[in-house]
Amino acid sequence: MKPVIALVGRPNVGKSTLFNYLTKSNNALVADQPGLTRDRIYGLTKRFNNRFIVIDTGGIAPPDDSQDQDNINQAISAQAWHAIEEADLVFFLVDGRDGLIPQDQDVYKKLRATHKKVYVLVNKADSGVDNMLSSDFYSLGAQHIYETSARSGKGVRAVFAELDSEFPLIEDEDEETGPSNVIKVALVGRPNVGKSTLANALIGEERFVTSDIPGTTRDSISANIEKFGTKFELIDTAGVRRRSKVNDMVEKFSVVKTIQAIEDAHVVILMLDGTKEFAVQDAHLAGMVLESGRAVVIAINKTDISSLEDRKEIQKGFDLKLRFLDFADKQFISAKHREGITKLMRTVARAYQSANVNVSTADLNRMLEGALESFQPPLVRGRRIKLKYAAQVSSCPPTFAIHGNQIDRIPPTYKRYLENYFRKSLKLVGTPIQLLFKQPDNPYAGRHNKLTPRQEHSRKRMLRKVKKR
Repeated sequence: MKPVIALVGRPNVGKSTLFNYLTKSNNALVADQPGLTRDRIYGLTKRFNNRFIVIDTGGIAPPDDSQDQDNINQAISAQAWHAIEEADLVFFLVDGRDGLIPQDQDVYKKLRATHKKVYVLVNKADSGVDNMLSSDFYSLGAQHIYETSARSGKGVRAVFAELDSEFPLIEDEDEETGPSNVIKVALVGRPNVGKSTLANALIGEERFVTSDIPGTTRDSISANIEKFGTKFELIDTAGVRRRSKVNDMVEKFSVVKTIQAIEDAHVVILMLDGTKEFAVQDAHLAGMVLESGRAVVIAINKTDISSLEDRKEIQKGFDLKLRFLDFADKQFISAKHREGITKLMRTVARAYQSANVNVSTADLNRMLEGALESFQPPLVRGRRIKLKYAAQVSSCPPTFAIHGNQIDRIPPTYKRYLENYFRKSLKLVGTPIQLLFKQPDNPYAGRHNKLTPRQEHSRKRMLRKVKKR
C-alpha cells in the first residue's frame, strides 16, 4: 500500500499549489484568494518515485463572526481532520513571510495530539531568504522543519529524501509490475453497480455483503480464486460517489482505499450499470484507472434487466463517452445470474498478458518500419520528421522509446497512429501503451571543434587567401 500524505494548514498557505506540484496536475484550484479548496482532493505523486497518495485539504480557519461563514469553515476544517485520520503522515504548511501566528500554534497543538508524524513546511521560500521568518517556527518544538516553495519545488526534494528512510521502498512493490503467479484484479465502480455481487459470483459463495443500499462496501477486501488454471486475487472496493453526495465519514475514508486498490492491481475491472446512462463519476473513475497505467476491462452489468435494443443503445453511449479507453474490451454480464463472468475473466487474463508483453528490439523496429511505410510522419517547415529506431523500456504498461529528429514537433494524431499500429501488430488487448520520443545523441558529441562541411570549406578558402598574401 502506498503511504498517504495529508496537506493541512490555515487558508492560503500554498497547500493546493504543493498538491499540483507533487501530482504534476492542475486538479486543485490555485489563487491568492483564501478558501478556494473545500473538499478533499486525492492524487498520486508523479515525482519522487511515484510512491505516495497525497490529499489536498481546505484551510483550517478560526471561528468567524458570521454564522453562515462559520458553519462553512467548520465543515471545511472537518474535511481536513478526516484527511489527517486517513493519512500516514502530515505536511503542515505555514507561511514563512507571515511568521508564526497564534492560529498556526493552535493547529499544530491539535496535530501533535493525533500522534501522527508531522512535517512543518515553511512555504513561500521563493520570495527570498531575507523575507522568511522560518526561525519563528522552531519554537513549536517540531522535529522536522523545512523551508520550501510549493510554486517552484524548492526544498521539497529534501523533504522526500527524509521520507525515504521513514517509508523505505519495499522490494515486492517493484516485483508486482512484472508477471506473477497471481493476477490481482480490482473491481471499481460507482455504488450499487454490482461489484460485490460479481465477486460473490466468481468465488461461488456469499463472501461479500450485498444490498440495494449504495455504500454497503466500506473497505477494500480481497479473496483468492482459480479459473481455468489461472489464479486471481479479487479486490472488492467501495463505490466512489461524487464528493457532494458523500456525507458519511467512513465512506469518505474508502476513497483512498479504492485508489490504493487500483495501484496494487494488475488489471482493473471498471463496472458500469447497464440500466443507466454514463455518468460524470464513471468518467472520473475511468480517468483514475487510465492515469494509473493499469490494464482495464469494462464490465457492463445488469444485462438481465435490459433488452437487446436497450443494450445496443447503452453501448453506443458508453463507446462515445469512453473513447479514451477504446483499447479496453467491453463485456456484458449479469453478476446476479452469473452470466458472462467466465468470458470476463478470460478477457482479464488476456489483458494481463498484454500488459506484460516483452518485444525484442528487432521485432519492434520491423514494426516501426512497417508503420513508417504505411504512413510517413508529416513535414515540418519543409523537413520530414525522421524516426530512426525503437526499443522497449518497460512493461505493465508496455512502454516503448522511439528515437528520431524533431520529436517535439510530432503531432498528437501521429502519436496515436503509432500507438494503434503497435497495439494492432502485437495484438494487445486491454492495456494502454506509452510511447517515449527521444532525440538521438549529438553526432558530434565528444568530437570537439568539429566543423560542418560549409564551415570547413570557408576555413580552407581563408587559408588559401592567406597563402597568396
